[in-house]
Amino acid sequence: MTAAAPPEPDPTVVLHPLEVRQDRDEWIVGRQGNEQVVALPEIGMAALRLLAEGRTVGQARGALRRDRGRDLDVEAFAESLAAAGLVAAIGTRRFETAPVPVSLPRLRQRHVRWVLAPVLHAAVLAVPVAGLVAVVLRGRGLPSWDDLVWARLGTVNLLVQSLAAWCLIGLHELAHLVTARAAGVAGRVRLGTRLQFLVAQTEVSGIWLKGRRARLTVYLSGLAVDGAVWGGCLLALAAGADSPLLPVVAMTLVTSFANQCLVFMRTDLYFVAQDLTGCRNLYGDAGAWLRHLGARLLGRASRDPLAGRRPAERRMLKAYAAGAVAGSIGCVFVGLRLLLDVTWPLLARSGHRLLTDTGPLLRLDALVTMLLLAGLQLLWARLWWRRHGPRVRGAVRAARGWATRGAG
Repeated sequence: MTAAAPPEPDPTVVLHPLEVRQDRDEWIVGRQGNEQVVALPEIGMAALRLLAEGRTVGQARGALRRDRGRDLDVEAFAESLAAAGLVAAIGTRRFETAPVPVSLPRLRQRHVRWVLAPVLHAAVLAVPVAGLVAVVLRGRGLPSWDDLVWARLGTVNLLVQSLAAWCLIGLHELAHLVTARAAGVAGRVRLGTRLQFLVAQTEVSGIWLKGRRARLTVYLSGLAVDGAVWGGCLLALAAGADSPLLPVVAMTLVTSFANQCLVFMRTDLYFVAQDLTGCRNLYGDAGAWLRHLGARLLGRASRDPLAGRRPAERRMLKAYAAGAVAGSIGCVFVGLRLLLDVTWPLLARSGHRLLTDTGPLLRLDALVTMLLLAGLQLLWARLWWRRHGPRVRGAVRAARGWATRGAG
């Protein structure tokens, strides 16, 4: 057996380049290119400053004991920072962190810094207002849901709406990515799922290290661009444009905005609400409290995860948890109704037409409809399993273990 190497007597800690901002009585610490951000109390920030100055672990601990009257295990503190990807080395030990994928890596901050200009923000916000005023003054009605079914062939309607939706989603996520890059945050765009929805999302965890104005700008940039496109469609309609694509784009954006209001699914407005309420992890903390309630209902011992939180924060988290439960149940119910009343009947009707219709155009219409609907469902299932599959397999293994023990 190989003997373990003796621990270093008093190692120094080499930190990665870090960004720090104060948030109430704590400090938010992290580095760009790393997905984890940590919140440190004042004593932790004092220890971090000492380590950044080049003090050894023992020297930092002694300084804290002497100057602040606190005995902090600085070595364990450094190890926790290393686990969060903030430490390059502790003594002779090196810590390698895998690089986080970045979308549009050639896009630099200097290329897009101008998108943070307040004048541009005011101009973007003025477009939907101008479009709405123009439609009202011209006496034209706003686009309606009937405008989504404008072609005789269902395939044309589906393809046009799907293409418009994905183009708008791409533009929405590009707005998040560009504004984040302008604020000095890399970010990446990827596909994911929220309940029954297939979504694109831009990961910009590094924005937590920036000021509130930058954070809110990044969170709201996608909605601002959506509003500008919607207003542009209304302006074109008010000017007499007669393209059927304009109402399709406008109503697709209305649907997108309605989905953004489902804050229990961590939409853009969820992050705005989380930031304005001062809750660090609204979704996660509310979920932990719901699991605590479930354990108590089952008679299991569980410690309240909200103990010690500010009263206002506790109220906010409990209210959000209640809304999340109600909203999730409602969303799943609507999703099942749409699946049973719209998607499956449409697939069945298209399959019947494919087998019985004699016209080649009608059969092609049925085939494309089936491929499009089935493809979207399969893509959702694949992304859902990639995210939740490990937990499902773990639950199945646990259930088998319980069944085996019960049979024994």
